[in-house]
Amino acid sequence: MAFRAVHAEWGTVFAHLPDLGCGRSWEAVWKARPPAPLTCDECGHAMHAKTSGTGLRFFAHAPRAPACALALESVAHHMLKLELASAARDAGAHAELEVRGPDGAWRADVLATDPGGTWATALEAQLAPITDTDITARTERMRSDGVTSIWFSDRPRPPWLGTVPSVRLERPDGEKHLVVAEGLVKFDGRGWRAVPASLVQFLTWTFARRIVTHTPRTPLSYPQRSLATMWTAPQYIGAETTELEEEQRRRRVHEARAAALQREKEMKREKIRARNAITRAKALTEATAVEQAARALPPTRLWQAARSFRRGVDQALAKLTDEHGITATVGFSTGDPRYAGGVPLVDGHGVPAAVYDPDPARVRGEAFLLLAGLLLIFPSKADQRRFENAANIKKKHRPVDGYRTECLQTPVAGAGRSWGARSCSCAAPRLVTKIENAEYPAEPCEQPSAAAAFLRARCRACGGRYEGAWRRTGSTPD
Repeated sequence: MAFRAVHAEWGTVFAHLPDLGCGRSWEAVWKARPPAPLTCDECGHAMHAKTSGTGLRFFAHAPRAPACALALESVAHHMLKLELASAARDAGAHAELEVRGPDGAWRADVLATDPGGTWATALEAQLAPITDTDITARTERMRSDGVTSIWFSDRPRPPWLGTVPSVRLERPDGEKHLVVAEGLVKFDGRGWRAVPASLVQFLTWTFARRIVTHTPRTPLSYPQRSLATMWTAPQYIGAETTELEEEQRRRRVHEARAAALQREKEMKREKIRARNAITRAKALTEATAVEQAARALPPTRLWQAARSFRRGVDQALAKLTDEHGITATVGFSTGDPRYAGGVPLVDGHGVPAAVYDPDPARVRGEAFLLLAGLLLIFPSKADQRRFENAANIKKKHRPVDGYRTECLQTPVAGAGRSWGARSCSCAAPRLVTKIENAEYPAEPCEQPSAAAAFLRARCRACGGRYEGAWRRTGSTPD
């Protein structure tokens, strides 16, 4: 089925035109005797005029015709070409179907031209699949001959849409004429949104250069797709540029304000660091004095208990030597509340270098001032996180730069504080304490025992930690 042919005398004739495009009637070629001298302008084979049962007029190849691209043209493709040609004429242009380029390198489905001869635009009906490379190449061939092109499709989602100057058409229910569904947009101050327009309106604006192709730099509003190339008016391109420049200006102002706030915040932090350096130095001096005073006395039971029962201490001392180059020992001032239940690790001069496994529940006052400036080593990653999370809850006892915490690479079995974080609130608590993976009976008391400085007690009744003073009541595990 084809919709054009070449008459031996009249030239190209079109089945869709009332006068065949040459001032002749359809009857002059349909059922004419002798048969009208019609041939195909593609393959040169003889053709004859026919009419379908629905009244559609077309040309058909005579028998034994060779393979011909014109004969494969679909009715939908031809009808879209007719509507493009009709809309181009209604938009004030001269429109011809199937116009070949100067050297035959291309052929326009519809060639719309200015009556004054100042411009020519090919209107291409593309319904069959085509690659981006092919459609771009065909566009460039026309452009090299001074002919711009616009590609049209009425399919739901043509994949090439926006690759070249193009729009998608659709026919709303109950409407007679096609409208632009995708590809025509305007800028509303924040982004692009689709503009409804009839095909005639679109071509009128295009021919008058009231709309041009543009690559958007801001997103297209849902539900439309963001296309590489869309049609819009020049003033909207300027509006987008103005908005982008204003957005950049707002971003620069925001960044400048943020930078000023950050500088102000950093200055405050530096003042806090300066004050902290003084208080931490004082706390370290006091702790050193306590340690040196303790060295002048015989070792206490607390020091002996820390060496015997506090698992992981030796690994912590080795970590200080291997990773920090500090040779340290367990401090004689073990049990001092400023270490928050942890074991002080001091250098050869008695200066605290680190604290092993402090209890976050005991970090307050002097303990906070000292621990905020020391390295804190924990038996495992879980113990390290437990301390850091607990410290974050207490904003008053959180250093401005956070605690310096590390953990042993190999977690120590039985070390750490694996009991729950909630506190015991029982009226008559049943206490036990854990030593080397064994539980020993304990009881509340008025004055805490030596072991309570670095061991914890829990209540068997509720499972919570006992925060008060306690003492061990038996030397045999339960």
